[in-house]
Amino acid sequence: MARLLVTGGAGFLGSHLCGRLVELGHQVVCADNFSTGSRDNIRQLLAVPAFELIEHDVTLPLDLDVDGIYHLASPAAPIHYQNDPIRTTRTNVLGAINMLDLARSRGTRILQASTSEVYGDPEVHPQPETYWGRVNPIGTRSCYNEGKRCAETLFFDYWREARTEIKVARIFNTYGPNMHPDDGRVVSNFIVQAIRGEPLTIYGTGSQTRSFCYVDDLVDGLLRLMASPADFTGPANIGNPHEVTMIELAEHVLRLVGGGSKLEFRPLPSDDPRQRCPDISLMRAALGWRPRISLEDGLRQTVAYFQRRLATA
Repeated sequence: MARLLVTGGAGFLGSHLCGRLVELGHQVVCADNFSTGSRDNIRQLLAVPAFELIEHDVTLPLDLDVDGIYHLASPAAPIHYQNDPIRTTRTNVLGAINMLDLARSRGTRILQASTSEVYGDPEVHPQPETYWGRVNPIGTRSCYNEGKRCAETLFFDYWREARTEIKVARIFNTYGPNMHPDDGRVVSNFIVQAIRGEPLTIYGTGSQTRSFCYVDDLVDGLLRLMASPADFTGPANIGNPHEVTMIELAEHVLRLVGGGSKLEFRPLPSDDPRQRCPDISLMRAALGWRPRISLEDGLRQTVAYFQRRLATA
């Protein structure tokens, strides 16, 4: 049993990670300021003795006795991180510094939840970890993209200078239960719109591609990376290499939800990447990890979650 800190633990990914860690027998400290996280995501965990919630903003230092840190705290959906871009940058940069300082003072391992957004609008496809990316440093998405890139820089500087044990995961599009219905991500957008009988909003021509990883597979990847040998720092891509267009995704959702929703096309947002797909050769070869849940099965479970949530609301 270990005492583990999960920052952003009340968010979509964080809540699933907290639940899995508790199931594995660990004591879990969830730190969240609830700027985008939700108490509903962790409500069942609040009654578990091994789970502790502290309300904390990672832009401020934190002093805790812990055996490991999963640093997930950051708004991740464009509608959230673009709402207050200065705060987003502060969260990613100051949050990384504060959590790295905690890891250094405790002599413990820390995992950074980075993102595929560090690759920007890529010229290399699929994206391997060796690709440095093509990012607009002054665009409307830069607060998140560059904030995460700076956080990666800090992690490797602490590793080189202070010998802090680090793990860096580059997370590609993930979906599943506990997503916020109004977070603006394409999977939740399509499902909620279809359930409500509204048109499904497609930006651009709908030919741009993404690859979607179900949250259970993603959590498996994080756990495996955290437990890997000390000299395996990453960065490591964690995502599903199965690639679909936005129109194909919309058709998947409509088949599962039913109803008569149509497709509604709108202009493509600024700096929206044309394609995004992970090369997971490193995680597969080094740690034996690959996603196992198909898009069809994952979407079915996610649709069921949103149907229950919207019916309750």
